[in-house]
Amino acid sequence: MLASFLIVFREGLEAFLLLGIMLTYLDKIQASGYRRYVYLGSIVGLMVSLVVAFVLQVVISQFESEHYKALLMIGILLFASGVLSYMSIWMQRQSGARVSAVRSQIETHVTTRNVIGMSLLSFVAVLREGFETVLFFSALTYAESKSMTLQSGVAGGLLGLASSIALVWVLMRGTRKLALGPFFKYTGLLLIVIAAGLFSSAVNMMQTVGWLPPGAALFDISYILDDRGGIGLFLRALFGYNASPNLLQFLSWTLFLGTFLFFWRRTYAPARA
Repeated sequence: MLASFLIVFREGLEAFLLLGIMLTYLDKIQASGYRRYVYLGSIVGLMVSLVVAFVLQVVISQFESEHYKALLMIGILLFASGVLSYMSIWMQRQSGARVSAVRSQIETHVTTRNVIGMSLLSFVAVLREGFETVLFFSALTYAESKSMTLQSGVAGGLLGLASSIALVWVLMRGTRKLALGPFFKYTGLLLIVIAAGLFSSAVNMMQTVGWLPPGAALFDISYILDDRGGIGLFLRALFGYNASPNLLQFLSWTLFLGTFLFFWRRTYAPARA
């Protein structure tokens, strides 16, 4: 539940912050009449995201072969872990340019009275974050985490969505700005750890289908922290914790996490004079 909350909260915050900036900028340039088209594009983007989520679940459920279903899950896990890590690191560098580009596009659409372009601007903003959320939620569901039930995942996602809307509303209504930099920095760190767990789960599935050689458990610390109950089960659901990994699973998790932690430190390192 916490993993789905964190992902939906962060994705929703990015989407709604961008929409809030669009609406505020329209008021600033005295073009509030275009707000309805921003709302329209946002609603359509949200609906399309829900359709994508439904289609993804239906497509996977139609696979009668467990082998091909596992292959599709492996693809989703690998793609999600890569996109999640990329979003947590490199997208941070592009945030300022992204806002400037949106403002420039708004001015162009208002000047040319391009209501379709205005709707598409908000549509793409919501659809992009919505698609990423669907992808990550599916990956969490398919990962080896027995505590990640559909009900708990949906509950966490809805709570994250409501929290992101509430926070953006407070930011847009308030007179003081909140420091969002540290928020994105450390939630990005948590997302990288989650992504490492997804990648390790993909490796485990590849061993199951015979793509990678299996191996005996490298160590077993279940007597200290079992991953089948209590805190261990919670950590398994959130970070992909495994009390008895084999060598390949442990190395893949360690290398993935170490690599992206290196880039994360470089991205957020203070600039030198």
